[in-house]
Amino acid sequence: MTWLLLSEIIYIVIVIMVALRIIYDTRSHVKTLAYLLLVIFVPVFGIFFYFSFGINYQKRKIYSKKLIDDGHLKAKLHNDMLQYSKDILTQSSPEVQSSRELAVLLFRDIKSPLTGNNKVKVLTNGEEKFPEVLDALRAAKDHIHIEYYIYEDDEIGRALAEVLIQKAEEGVQVRFIYDDFGSRSIRRKMVARLRAAGVMAFPFHKIFFLFFANRLNYRNHRKIIVVDGQTAFVGGINVSDRYINKPGDSTKVFWRDTHLRIDGPGAHYLQYLFLGDWNFCADEKLQPTDNFFPQPASFSVKGDQVVQIAAGGPDSDLPTVLFSMMQAINHATEEILITTPYFIPGESMLNALVIAALSGVSVKLLVPGISDSRLVNAAARSYYDELLEVGVEVYLYRKGFVHAKTLVSDRKIAIVGTANMDFRSFDLNFEVNAMVYSREAADELRAAFYEDIKDAEKIDPVVWRSRSKYRQLLEKIARLLSPLL
Repeated sequence: MTWLLLSEIIYIVIVIMVALRIIYDTRSHVKTLAYLLLVIFVPVFGIFFYFSFGINYQKRKIYSKKLIDDGHLKAKLHNDMLQYSKDILTQSSPEVQSSRELAVLLFRDIKSPLTGNNKVKVLTNGEEKFPEVLDALRAAKDHIHIEYYIYEDDEIGRALAEVLIQKAEEGVQVRFIYDDFGSRSIRRKMVARLRAAGVMAFPFHKIFFLFFANRLNYRNHRKIIVVDGQTAFVGGINVSDRYINKPGDSTKVFWRDTHLRIDGPGAHYLQYLFLGDWNFCADEKLQPTDNFFPQPASFSVKGDQVVQIAAGGPDSDLPTVLFSMMQAINHATEEILITTPYFIPGESMLNALVIAALSGVSVKLLVPGISDSRLVNAAARSYYDELLEVGVEVYLYRKGFVHAKTLVSDRKIAIVGTANMDFRSFDLNFEVNAMVYSREAADELRAAFYEDIKDAEKIDPVVWRSRSKYRQLLEKIARLLSPLL
């Protein structure tokens, strides 16, 4: 009995100490409450879960990704980029100038410049993306930088690998970052073959068994390709056969996704992100050079679209991706169109959407009819009530699985990237979105959205509110866990 009492006292002291650490370390009050509930009401496992998934062990280490140590050089580059962004802003169309607040936010937060003279191409699904990617890789003269969350050892994965090997044998520098968890199918045979052919390949934050849980929690969800510092690809489509919809193939789920090809200076910040990630993964100190960041005057392709990049991760001081999306929503006066496969917005994003709808903005949300996670789907459904009450239209995609991450604000701002509208993308994963300040790109994504909702079921608010109390209870319980998903 004495030992039992002593064990209980020790456990209570541990719980109190862990609770104090949660309160002190966790920035989000929603997450703080979720972790406190877990630690208090789920003995032992709750503490293990928090130390595995709740602490950002990355925060201090990832700052080593900075490219430039020279303070004077960094200040000069900052001033040059600021002047360049100001020039682009003043010379651009009224649509771009009306988005000044968003452009300033991204520059002040992460020094992401506003870039002009870009040619932007919207790529729908894998069947449009991969031919473009293969053509761009084959045309590479100096370097290929490729970074993916999921890269699978399948037909398209092997086709891209053959091109990477061929280019490396031609003398092109090929650098490849793959997420050690998402791309686990290539870790042995394919990576070894790539390295043997001269491709420099490294995992992003390699998973070791003892640190498996926490390293699994902070994943590199980015999908970036940069060719010769002039052409870049970014969006939601990973390297996998599942993203390619072959005509007449009824054996697989139709996969709806969106990607961008950017030719122009908009590729430079994606290059900057890649080099930072590379120096972290490969333990190198690659520096910015003219090969990596060629002068815009030398670009072979020129366009007229303005592009800016938003990026964030567990190493960020502020939730840049969340802030940029909220600013795009707050900026709207007419229409907001959102497509996301995972919708766990949190209170701030939810309030932004509610405010927009109450202000007379038409807000439409497209989400999967059936998610690949029952728990995530249940948590997402718990947010629909508040949206439906203020007139937001929610559509459930039925043709297959919608994996696109897009946002269109007032036919002026088009956002395509890797970030879902959930806690994980806003706080835990390394993400990247492209902001295109262009009526042309916005109209193209807008047309795609309205085409997609033809294959979706619009939620009837009356029918939705009549669903069983038991179902509503399960959804509310899932919502309590949403900050941890």
